[in-house]
Amino acid sequence: MDYIAIERKYSQRTVEAYRDDLRDFCRYMQLDPAAYDPSMVGEDDVKGWLLHMIEEEKQSPRSVKRRLSALRSFYKYLLRQKKVPRDITARIVPPKADKPLPVFFRSEEMETVTQHDNWADDFESIRDALIIEMLYQTGMRQAEMLNLQDRDIDLQQAQVRIFGKRRKERIVPIGEHLIKQIKDYMEARPLEQAPALFVYQSRGGAWRPMSKSVLYSIVRNRMGEVSSLKKHSPHVLRHTFATAMLDNGADIRTIQTLLGHASLSTTQVYTHTTFEQIKRVYMATHPRANKQNNNNDNE
Repeated sequence: MDYIAIERKYSQRTVEAYRDDLRDFCRYMQLDPAAYDPSMVGEDDVKGWLLHMIEEEKQSPRSVKRRLSALRSFYKYLLRQKKVPRDITARIVPPKADKPLPVFFRSEEMETVTQHDNWADDFESIRDALIIEMLYQTGMRQAEMLNLQDRDIDLQQAQVRIFGKRRKERIVPIGEHLIKQIKDYMEARPLEQAPALFVYQSRGGAWRPMSKSVLYSIVRNRMGEVSSLKKHSPHVLRHTFATAMLDNGADIRTIQTLLGHASLSTTQVYTHTTFEQIKRVYMATHPRANKQNNNNDNE
């Protein structure tokens, strides 16, 4: 756990998930996690664990694949540390998991929620409007927004510095409208020169850096007013950003860079969700696309 947190710079959430997955494997094997002995475990045990999750616990292929990934990571570490002679997970084939297509808010929903007339002029409304707009304009992750500091915003260069997974840095441009919102927010913010860009007032009255639960509630409540989707999360706004970029002609490599994806295959899932660009190209280029049908047309 120390290795993946400190050396690999995995997020706290990922570290906790890996820990829970490895403990689950120990429970299946009836082994004490604190005194784990790799010599007592073989390849067949890993296969049995996967079957147990699929057949007994009825877990989805996606969950099984994720847990196997945690065990694989652990055994690669053991191999590097020369604690095991071989990686017993290397030949294990995980179950195929269909990737769910990302959901996104429609453009008219985003137009409605970002209209200035729909927001009050108090601090919380100014902050909430900025959060929605920034997530929509930059496509940043929830954790990335929570980690933003004032120094990451460069209004003169019209850009924001984002630290993604494993503290990988990327620069994303921002528009004039968003720049004005940031200025208005900083002027209205109770704390001057606060390290954390986004703050909220706790029940005790103290101003604190924005928490995950508060940020999620803001997006859920605000987007729930305009969208009929079942899910209204910051991550849906990230999907919305990518889909809007693709619909309006951005190439997939640019979107990959803006989202901070390490692999292009992660970004390519959005090509399955957007039909508007394909439709526009078809209507503009096919010689029969806009031809009016009438009774006088030749067969």
